[in-house]
Amino acid sequence: MVDALGVAVVGFGWMGRVHTQAYARVRHHYPRLALRPELVAVAEEVPGRAEEAAEQFGFASTTRDWREVAADPRVGAVSITAPNFLHREIAVAMAEAGKHIWIEKPVGLSAEDARAVADAVAKAGVQGTVGFNYRNAPAVEAARDLIAAGEIGAVTHVRIRLFSDYAAHPESALTWRYERARGGSGVLGDLASHGADLARFLLGDIASLTADTAVFLPRRARPTTAAAGHSRAAGGELGPVENEDYVNCLLRFASGARGVLEACRVSVGEQNNYGFEVHGTRGAVSWDFRRMNELAVSRGTSYQDQPVSTVYVGPEHGEFAAFQPGAANAMGYDDLKVVEAYRFLRSVAEGTPYGATLSDAVHSAAALDAMAHSAERGAWAEVRP
Repeated sequence: MVDALGVAVVGFGWMGRVHTQAYARVRHHYPRLALRPELVAVAEEVPGRAEEAAEQFGFASTTRDWREVAADPRVGAVSITAPNFLHREIAVAMAEAGKHIWIEKPVGLSAEDARAVADAVAKAGVQGTVGFNYRNAPAVEAARDLIAAGEIGAVTHVRIRLFSDYAAHPESALTWRYERARGGSGVLGDLASHGADLARFLLGDIASLTADTAVFLPRRARPTTAAAGHSRAAGGELGPVENEDYVNCLLRFASGARGVLEACRVSVGEQNNYGFEVHGTRGAVSWDFRRMNELAVSRGTSYQDQPVSTVYVGPEHGEFAAFQPGAANAMGYDDLKVVEAYRFLRSVAEGTPYGATLSDAVHSAAALDAMAHSAERGAWAEVRP
């Protein structure tokens, strides 16, 4: 017997669409999932956007006020894909209303916001999954297993990069993403949050760090109409960019390992250049999101001149078998969100967390707070989740 679970999506920009598509596909890949998600409601304040979503995806009802979703008895679980400054208010209200939540990172504007959501979820006894999708890649999970098994020896250092050009155009619209009060900490919350999560997922807790940040495009044009995603606004009134385009960070892990985390949203010539290289006393492992289903692995006893092999992940790694029958058949970005949807719904069905949780969000947010504090003071900062 498969039970139906009424789900809602709050905020229907690009990420709201990705969540919706994941709900639609999840039982195709996980037919034994004990819950069948039903699209009950979509909330979006931009006029007409919720109605378009309902027409395309089949939501039963639409609203411009997310509070109606919190009060809707048909809704058992909610995807929160609204702008960052709304995360805390919406998530706390949904948890208090007894709704399970799947919320996008960074979960608010600060570690305080993330903690408030985590506390509300714990107090309400509901499940909370967070959108750290890159850790869901089978190759990333395989790298974690390889590191934990000691295949590359004791980890010495890691380099994590997240370079993108989505904000590189000088006509990029001055949306909420560039405002401190609504977007929070710029590229820290947008990209470095993923980097901090990957660092901890692979190597354990970050103990301290020192960071430098910069704004390279200090003024952008205000949009004259509702903007979605990374829109352009040529000719609009110019306004100041209030948060960071770039961050570079040195990391010290509790294990004694060292690291570098670098992220930039205005990297001309870089399109989603995300990845990591982990080095150990006997080998190394690296991953590039653009070649998502591959790992570069060096292991053995040669130490010097030791070769590197390409490993194609397959059905024995992570959730790969739910999507493809054999190694080197590619998975894509949207598949990672289907994995995330599955783990969220499984958490709800079994009452046990699977995948990234609010605790992971608090740890990532604490690292971001430490980065901002370090950059402001020009000194090392402890990470205190």
